[in-house]
Order: sequence, then structure tokens, then C-alpha cells
Amino acid sequence: MVKLLHRFEEGAIGLLLVTMTLLVFFEVILRFFFNEGLLWAQELTLYLSAWLVLMGASWGLRQGAHIGVDAAIKHLPPNQQKAVTLFALALCLVYCGLFIYGSWIYLSKMKMIGIEMEDMPIEKWKAMSCLILGFGLLTLRVLTIGYEVLTGTRAGFGLVDEAKESMHLAEEVTKEMESREEQNK
Repeated sequence: MVKLLHRFEEGAIGLLLVTMTLLVFFEVILRFFFNEGLLWAQELTLYLSAWLVLMGASWGLRQGAHIGVDAAIKHLPPNQQKAVTLFALALCLVYCGLFIYGSWIYLSKMKMIGIEMEDMPIEKWKAMSCLILGFGLLTLRVLTIGYEVLTGTRAGFGLVDEAKESMHLAEEVTKEMESREEQNK
């Protein structure tokens, strides 16, 4: 079931990205070469990007692609690291819960009023349903990380250590420069 969710998420993100790219490309071609355009393209691109960002946030958390600010936490003993991580995850769940609740109210009112998108005959609540889906997926990821932290299979969020990555890149650049200097001698 989890693998199916991962595949759905990755497939949807890929489809959104390809669709946005092709739509913008097609719009640029129409505007520059034919002095024409699609009235609805900009609005559709905006909503597709909202879907992409919200689904991408969940994917990024799963992949550990988000930047972590955990320099102080890494100096704590393992038990305290675990407690701080679980507290941070609880705050994330509260945030997601508030966003899902607010989104539900917002989308319910949009559906009740029947507002459509500006340039397309689609009800706006359908286009904005990415709020609930995106934060639902994010909630699922936070719960998964919490379970892994509780069971000891994960030490923290598993986020990118940007400082460590930067030092690694700096070392590679230094080695490359040294090798070029030796070749030039």
C-alpha cells in the first residue's frame, strides 16, 4: 500500500511538472511566433504549480530533501534528540491539522457559493483541493517519521545537512583545482 502511494505521488508530481512545462512552452511559442495566446494557460499553470508544490513538500520530506536547521540538536544526547524531534513532529502535526481544517472550511464555502476559476469553467474548490491532498500527504509523512523515531529506526527528520554537503562540495572543488594545477605544470 505504501509503495503504491509512493508511485502515485511520484507519478503525479512528474505528470504535473511535464504538463506545466509543455503548457508554458506551447504558450511561449504561440505568443512569440503567432502573436496569439491561450487565455486559460496562465491560470492553469498557477494551479498546477500549487498542486506541484504541495505534493512536492510531502515528497521532499520523504526523500529528506528539505533543509534542516538542527545544528544545536545534534549536540544533544540521543534521548534528548529523540524528545526534541518528537516535539517538533507534534508541532508539524498541529500545523498540518490546522491547515487541513482551514482548507476544509474554505473549500466547503467555495463549493457552497459555486465560484468558478476566472478563465476556465471549473469550480474553484476542485482546483484548490490540492490543499487537503497536499497537507494530508504531509501529515502521513510526519506520522511515518514519528513512528520511525519512536521505534528507533530513524534518529531525526533525516533532512539535508547543508553545511556537511557544502564542505563536501568545497573539498571536491579544491581537489579539482589542485589536479588542474598539477596538469598545468
